Amino acid sequence: MNRSNAEYKKYADSHAKPSPIVANCIKAFFIGGIICTLGQLLFLVYSGLGMAENNARALVSVSLIFLAVLLTGLDLFDNIAKVGGAGTLVPITGFANAVVSPAIDTKAEGWILGVGAKLFTIAGPVILYGTLASVIYGVVYYIVTLVMGMI
Repeated sequence: MNRSNAEYKKYADSHAKPSPIVANCIKAFFIGGIICTLGQLLFLVYSGLGMAENNARALVSVSLIFLAVLLTGLDLFDNIAKVGGAGTLVPITGFANAVVSPAIDTKAEGWILGVGAKLFTIAGPVILYGTLASVIYGVVYYIVTLVMGMI
């Protein structure tokens, strides 16, 4: 880090408002817990209606995605995320919000150059690196399984 970068970092740190880490973690825990509880309640409802377990689980994911997209479209998801932080971003609802937000923001630019081009602006890297991480994990798991089978 050169001198100007170090000076800027010192300046920025001296003017930055301290982050209430513990309070943010507690809020994220409870908001994320509420989302997960909602998912569990939906699962119980769908199972109670006689759906097979796999179908009920899939419908829970679809329902949570729909609710996140609806709340994003109504401009409510961002307000919830301001309170819940990572509690809203980690579950599937955060991914749905990351896909829909850029599409809504760029709708005025048209369906192709706006929505189509910007749809995966935020979610694209998540998909890319999530897929890459899963491939690496799969290769490591395969190698470890082979080695353990030889022992």
